[in-house]
Amino acid sequence: MSGPARGRVRALLGTPLARGAAGVAGFLLLAQAAGWTGLIRPAVLPLASTVLARAAGLTGNGHFLSAAAATLGAWAAGLGLAVAVAVPAGLVLGSVPGVRSATRALTEFLRPVPPAALIPLIALVLGPGLRLNVTLTAYAATWPLLLNTIRGLDDADPLGAETLRAFGFGPLAVLWRARLPAAAPFIVTGIRLASSVALIVSIATGVVTGGIDGPGIGAFIADTSASSGDPAVILGAALWAGFLGLALNGLLAGAGRLALPWYHGYLGEDE
Repeated sequence: MSGPARGRVRALLGTPLARGAAGVAGFLLLAQAAGWTGLIRPAVLPLASTVLARAAGLTGNGHFLSAAAATLGAWAAGLGLAVAVAVPAGLVLGSVPGVRSATRALTEFLRPVPPAALIPLIALVLGPGLRLNVTLTAYAATWPLLLNTIRGLDDADPLGAETLRAFGFGPLAVLWRARLPAAAPFIVTGIRLASSVALIVSIATGVVTGGIDGPGIGAFIADTSASSGDPAVILGAALWAGFLGLALNGLLAGAGRLALPWYHGYLGEDE
């Protein structure tokens, strides 16, 4: 192999993607070796190769594919609702000190309440099914997005806002021209955090409620556990849930770079 080719291979192996793939491969090899040596009994935790085979087989399972599509739909609806509520609310709370002080106690009271604790109440009010899942997903996803929006406004450089005020711009113009652009990276990061939370809660709600909640990866896992109880299939479905979260995070990260090229260029991430 020539010198330039060797250099290209070395550069490729040094990328974050290659290092991440090596880490995953190493973990799977360790898990497989633990099963082969008897350190972990396959009856308790299946071999990594068995789980991967079951996960590959789920791509031809119509029930699982419809469950994955339902999870994506609940995730999108819940995240969209959270964005529609949390970003405007964060802009108000971050811009009007009086409103922020008046709602601080309520915010700090509601924020730690786990979504699972609200399942009986929301099921009683809205009934089971998609509305239950979307409501819990939106509730959980609202908090990281709301707090990140407020933090972004707090972190904005006051010099830009003061300059606009000195030229006679009103509060809304100052918010739109100075404070909101400064808070935009925080909002984008909040959306990525909210996306992960939304996916976790959507799947967890299905695991807790089972078929009552409707289709979804969580309901598929719960139904599989109740019927066959095959741990390899359950872990295969969980593995796909992880792949789904990784793919969604990558898409949102790419969208953030497209939406805020000036910010990533400033950080030196524009290559």
